[in-house]
Amino acid sequence: MHAVVERDLEMDLVLEPGRSIPVPARLSYRADDPYAVRIAFHVTSEAPVNWTFARELLAEGVHRACGSGDVRVWPGSSGGRTVVCVALSSPDGEALLEAPARAVRAWLESTLRLVERGAEGKWLALDEALRELLGA
Repeated sequence: MHAVVERDLEMDLVLEPGRSIPVPARLSYRADDPYAVRIAFHVTSEAPVNWTFARELLAEGVHRACGSGDVRVWPGSSGGRTVVCVALSSPDGEALLEAPARAVRAWLESTLRLVERGAEGKWLALDEALRELLGA
């Protein structure tokens, strides 16, 4: 069993400038998938909406704008508070979310204590995956 770091928080889905709605979300990080972070949004659908992207993208995005394509992350402020903005794009639509920067940073620090930057490759179970693929 691999270690997991999770954090429940409320993110704001920005509908238009100055207007947003709260969305419960869960940040997840698994040591057995050390390059990825997951965000599960608990919206009105029966199952959560899940997004997976690079931990490095989120780690860099708390300090400066980064990313292109489906996921972009940057620091910002909203209503006098510091936030991390996450823009998501898919064939089904686009969303801009804002998360409390302090909570995101604290969660990221927890993931980095579990698996340090640059040490992700040591956590990949490549031999085990190959044995499974080859049926050995």
